[in-house]
Amino acid sequence: MKKNDTFLEKLDRVLSPIGNKLGNQIHLKAISTGMMFGLPFIVVGSLFLIFANPPINLDLYNPETANFFVRFLASWKEFSVTNYDLLTAPYNMTMGIFGLICAFGIAYSLARDYQLNAAMNGMMSVSIFMLVAANSVEGQISTEFLGTNGLFVAIIIGLIVVEVTRMIDRLNWKITMPDSVPTAVTAFVNSLLPLLFNIILIYGANLIIIALTGSTFPEFIMSILTPALGFAGNLWGFIAIVTFGNFLWLFGINGSSIIFPILFSIGIANTGINSELVANGQQPDVAMNLQMFRISVLGGAGGTLGLIILMMRSKLTHLKTLSKISIVPGICGINEPIIFGLPIVFNPILAIPFLITPIINLVLTYYAQLSGIISMGYIIDPSFTPFFAQAYLATMDFRNILFYCGLIILSIFIYYPFFKIYERGLSREEVLQS
Repeated sequence: MKKNDTFLEKLDRVLSPIGNKLGNQIHLKAISTGMMFGLPFIVVGSLFLIFANPPINLDLYNPETANFFVRFLASWKEFSVTNYDLLTAPYNMTMGIFGLICAFGIAYSLARDYQLNAAMNGMMSVSIFMLVAANSVEGQISTEFLGTNGLFVAIIIGLIVVEVTRMIDRLNWKITMPDSVPTAVTAFVNSLLPLLFNIILIYGANLIIIALTGSTFPEFIMSILTPALGFAGNLWGFIAIVTFGNFLWLFGINGSSIIFPILFSIGIANTGINSELVANGQQPDVAMNLQMFRISVLGGAGGTLGLIILMMRSKLTHLKTLSKISIVPGICGINEPIIFGLPIVFNPILAIPFLITPIINLVLTYYAQLSGIISMGYIIDPSFTPFFAQAYLATMDFRNILFYCGLIILSIFIYYPFFKIYERGLSREEVLQS
């Protein structure tokens, strides 16, 4: 190692191999990809939840003083109350089975990466997930763990099913069929043993756990995970994980892809809890919901939208040009053009606000939710949509849009002194080179 290497270069040599290995870890990638299978369902399901809960409080409604729009909302509310079960049925069969969908998606993604039969592994995962998560109560299937409550169970089952199938494949425990036999028949025959092994292993473990603890497999897994999830599910643990991801970005490592499975899973699970509260006519009360994850990447990792706005006012032509290229992706939470183009990577000056801005944003958002300044998220909004759309779709509250805009203005002030120092340094270099 050279004596004149900077501290950042030395740290890069240590962190880059670790970060790259984590970012390409096949199970983490399968979890991230697999959960994407469920996003269309929860977005559409959330639309029906919105439709069933129009933004009006009938207790405060006065028909004598209300205008046309408020009267329309009141009529809509009365209709939704009367037909609530019918209106929320699509929600129950989309977001309400998110765990079931992820059980398929995660197994499918991992099996595809292993070059196994992806569809068959996905269906085996679904079958076994239903076997252990959908308990029969008085002849009826319980849906308690089919939605977001069962997400972590779905992750575990999806991964185990594929690993068992892969082990059987590597041991070559399969029947070789003549070429004249259709491929579908061969796939059917050779899926019997993996399915049988998975049922014996996972359902057998379920029966043993019930006998020893009185809890089902999902209940037992959640009791184990709860303390660990408590770290990421509280404000300071959440901030620590976000900061770690942003720290990796400073070395050119995609930190967001590494922390995504943890934070997104927690965000969806807690937003699902809030959704159920709203669906039952109560107020959402879980502050560590998906809205917190959206805030952590407001304008992209490091909250760089404020930095882009500062660049638009820069006297340096290349900074202004880069800002014009980056503004639209930044509004949608994509900021690789800034991270690598400015760059922020290996930039000790801009690294400071890059790490600080998300921390301040998360603290303010957390306490703004608890104090009622903004609404808590209870709807799972689409990823990579403009931040103002996410702010409203997550809560159906215009106050959240104003709050998000306020955070961006705040980020301008945080980035300003560091940007000016960096800009002056670039100006001096241009003078020396001319």
